[in-house]
Amino acid sequence: MKRRILDPDSIGRPQVIAAALLLVYLLQCAWLIRVQTIGGLLPDTNHALCIYLGLQQWRRGAIAGTPESLRAEAATGLPSAERAGHHRVRDGYDQDRSPLYYLLAGAPFLLKPAFLPTGSPLGQLWAAAPYLFFGVMLGGSLWYVARRLYGNAGGYTALTLYCFSPAMITGAAGAQSLGETGAVWGAFGAVFTAIAVAHTLYAPREVILWNWRRILLLGLSLLLAAGNQFSLALPTLVALAFMFWVAPVRRRAVTKIWAAATAVAAILLLACYFFHVPALWQAMPHARWIDFQPRAFGMSISYWRIAQTIATSSPPSMLALPLALAAYVLWRRARYFGNTAPLIVAALMLVLAIASPDFPGQGFQLVMIVFLFVFVAGVFADLLETRQRLLVTAGLCGLLGASVLWNLLQLARLR
Repeated sequence: MKRRILDPDSIGRPQVIAAALLLVYLLQCAWLIRVQTIGGLLPDTNHALCIYLGLQQWRRGAIAGTPESLRAEAATGLPSAERAGHHRVRDGYDQDRSPLYYLLAGAPFLLKPAFLPTGSPLGQLWAAAPYLFFGVMLGGSLWYVARRLYGNAGGYTALTLYCFSPAMITGAAGAQSLGETGAVWGAFGAVFTAIAVAHTLYAPREVILWNWRRILLLGLSLLLAAGNQFSLALPTLVALAFMFWVAPVRRRAVTKIWAAATAVAAILLLACYFFHVPALWQAMPHARWIDFQPRAFGMSISYWRIAQTIATSSPPSMLALPLALAAYVLWRRARYFGNTAPLIVAALMLVLAIASPDFPGQGFQLVMIVFLFVFVAGVFADLLETRQRLLVTAGLCGLLGASVLWNLLQLARLR
């Protein structure tokens, strides 16, 4: 695998184009950080509290998200976590996030050079480094999956939608919305790594030993998803269902692999508590693994909020998504596993987003958007193989081109 990655012959035109798109994405994030910093829009007090608590734990202080760390503003100099808008605390424990969320926020400040003042654009860029990394890795994973499923056309479509999505840019660089990108990458990775593992089970090899790399990757994905937002553990259960769907004759093998990956995730989660077993044991009963409010389905504002989220997160999706859904329903060829799986996950995230109107995070919405990118890319890749491919190509290029231009103009207007 190492030779294959380092081999220059393995890097072709598709990889170069994908890298160029991700570079443009990264430059847009850097531009947004610069504009926010110059305009005085620094990370809010909620994120400042996360940084403080994460640094405190890195320096062998109290474990973040526990009663020993969530103190009043008199002790921290910051707003109390009991009143912080992005923290829901019960009995002194953060109900929604593990210490991983705080450790990631504080990590850049462990190695922050003295010549980078916090209030400067470079200082803010350094502070956002973990989220920029997750954003780039999520985009690369999205392109890789879409290309493997639908070919180059699908990969380019999904990645273009991602790189010029306002939600994905602000998710990695927005001063008021940091911290969700890692969870989204974890949920995305958990679903598609599980599917990839299930496909390997048809080979007559030893289950655990042959798949140990994928098991480690699946365990890391589970940690990133659930560790950053406990309720994102639910999509990982969907991943398990997909494994049984793909490999129905290897249920015992699926169970072994899932158990091994869960064990890896549990060990990594314990590491986030710095292997303090009592702290983990006491924190888990306070974790809110699901936030379901049925009354939200009877409120029209819930549906309006979701439609607004899709419109602002990815303007071209407001046109591309209905067309893709219509093609999926009316055209039998489009209804196969590669298109159905991302649609199922997106629908599940839609339900959870509607049912959790009080949750302060954006994890459900961002996961939904990313899987919709995969679905839209898959359906349009299928349409590009029909007799109307010239018309579809023209329409798709026009839509993506208009999206790129609109997004760049919006960023330029922030100057």
